[in-house]
Amino acid sequence: MRTVCDITVGGWASCFLHGIIFNVFTLTRRSYTARFHFPYGDVSRLHCESESFKMDLILDVNTWLYPMELGDKFRLVLATTLREDGYPDSGEWNPIDSEGSRADSFEYVMYGKIYRIEGDESSQEPSSRLAAYVSFGGLLMRLQGDANNLHGFEVDQHMYLLMKKLAF
Repeated sequence: MRTVCDITVGGWASCFLHGIIFNVFTLTRRSYTARFHFPYGDVSRLHCESESFKMDLILDVNTWLYPMELGDKFRLVLATTLREDGYPDSGEWNPIDSEGSRADSFEYVMYGKIYRIEGDESSQEPSSRLAAYVSFGGLLMRLQGDANNLHGFEVDQHMYLLMKKLAF
């Protein structure tokens, strides 16, 4: 079984049956680079804005492995499985597996767990904006946006983050 989603570049799309959402983001600010805080090497906290749907992303990235510069545009995918057919996987990656995976077409991949979801208390409408917080082994992400775009997120849900820079 293979599900096909109608996805447009620069747009926000979702296939909640298989837990896939993505958008194109632009790096607008780096708040720090810390070598001594993490055993992974150089880590920067990236502040990014989406090209559509007014999503805000704050993401810790190992910039020694995946260098990022201000103004870089990248595709971000959050998925609950790396399997192309959408079936759940074991959460373990084996480079020897002969089957293709979603990770094959991306440059940077992390596996983590949603640990908190918050609403926007400053809004007049209840739960008009949500923020989802994910830990990728200590590297953190906050994705904030319209509640309709984040309604598939659940606390304790595991997910993959996949990134690829876009050339313009």
